[in-house]
Amino acid sequence: KIMSTRSNIGILNQDGTVDYIYCHFDGYVEHNGQILNEHYTTEGKVRQLIALGDLSVLGEIIGEKQDFNNRTKGSCLAYGRDRGEDNTEASKCSYVDYTKEHFEEYVYLFTPGKGWQVRAYGTNYWADVNEAIKTMEL
Repeated sequence: KIMSTRSNIGILNQDGTVDYIYCHFDGYVEHNGQILNEHYTTEGKVRQLIALGDLSVLGEIIGEKQDFNNRTKGSCLAYGRDRGEDNTEASKCSYVDYTKEHFEEYVYLFTPGKGWQVRAYGTNYWADVNEAIKTMEL
């Protein structure tokens, strides 16, 4: 079952900025957190994902251009690549701005060499995604 649980997915750059994209569906740890933690484990793979731009659905693979209304199972569904929308490229901000309150329910951050962390809406701390998956709590 697909739920509109919004998330941001970002990567910390060496200069302290964060490149990130928006993902509309399934942002909760049990879905997007688990997919990121299992399938996007290297800096290169995360940068490929971010380069895809804003997503409707995060998939286990980046995939190829597809029909937006008939998604290839397991593949990312991107607003720009698959629906032809404009202004869907990744955004950039400072780390401090990325940690501020967002409208999205979950905010994910990949730090090269350290892995994924997550912040739930209304919290002021990062949780390791591995731990969050184990406990399913934030």
